[in-house]
Amino acid sequence: MTAILGLSLGLTALGACKIVPNPEPGSENAASQTDEERMAAKAGEIYAAQLVPYVAQKAIDLPVLTAALQGGYEAAGKAHGVRPQAEGSPWNFLVKGRGTVVQTNRESRAATMTLDATGDGQADVTIQLGPVIKGTALRDAADFIVFTDYRDQIEFAKLARALNDRAHGAITLPEGDLTGKTFRFEGATTLRSATDPILVVPTLLEAAP
Repeated sequence: MTAILGLSLGLTALGACKIVPNPEPGSENAASQTDEERMAAKAGEIYAAQLVPYVAQKAIDLPVLTAALQGGYEAAGKAHGVRPQAEGSPWNFLVKGRGTVVQTNRESRAATMTLDATGDGQADVTIQLGPVIKGTALRDAADFIVFTDYRDQIEFAKLARALNDRAHGAITLPEGDLTGKTFRFEGATTLRSATDPILVVPTLLEAAP
């Protein structure tokens, strides 16, 4: 009788157990992360490893872009740009160049630097320094970053912000007045017309001789 009772209790205890599979490595962590944390981690994975070399390989010289735009916005976009599939989306371009600093605004959280790339003393391109960087050019100019790989528009927007944060974090500028100094840059810009100011999110910004 005692043996039967023990067996019965053992079976009851076994029946009450719930078998839980071991989670995939990192899955518990991922489940507990916010969208911001997950997209920051994703940006960390792709920024230096994929995006920076992609821009370096694909960027066109600034004079090539400005000349193409003189031939028409759509023609320039089809020749040199990337446009997301959403209807009405603007063209995004990867561009590189060098120029002399005309003006800097380093006090604002949306800090910028304007460069004269043609030698006429006028600003031809504005480089976004941040920490507040506007737009989604870095995300949208890279054809390997695809909306359907992400949960929804909210998550996709947070990826764009995380990439902008990475770009800001990579910028190192000398102290003091930079007016008259020469810098070279690579980065992305979004243009909605042929006459839009060229506002670049840099993946490279360094002093040049």
